Amino acid sequence: MARYIDEILQPGERVLYSTNAHWIFYFPAILAWIVALGFLVASRMTTIDGIVLLCLIAAGVVALAALFWTLKGWFHRFTTETDVTNLRVVHKTGFIKRRTFEMALDKVESVDVDQTILGRILNYGDVTIRGVGEGIETIKTIASPLAFRSSITTR
Repeated sequence: MARYIDEILQPGERVLYSTNAHWIFYFPAILAWIVALGFLVASRMTTIDGIVLLCLIAAGVVALAALFWTLKGWFHRFTTETDVTNLRVVHKTGFIKRRTFEMALDKVESVDVDQTILGRILNYGDVTIRGVGEGIETIKTIASPLAFRSSITTR
């Protein structure tokens, strides 16, 4: 399946920078897998049949939730594209219901980056692009937001 940006490039336009949603979207799934593993280990550490069965059932339920969150995170990352070309900024989300945002680079007034402490440590954050007469667009939880901002502001 071709990337969205490859389908919409204009003649003479080239991609300068691409980023994606940060892997932090997998965090709930990672925690759930750890809890499921904990229940599985607990079931092996006890000899009481009722508790073994209870731990195995809990491990199964939590593993199903973890699988759901893993697939949800993967699908979000798979269907989200954020690119900077030599002419514009393009952000696409969604698969069936697609939402796109495009802004010409010469219309960009400012690019703001918001990062939490964890975001600074793990290198993710929110980027708000303000356009001249084109409004404001916030791109949530992208990887390497400072590099993304630099790719827009340095021409």
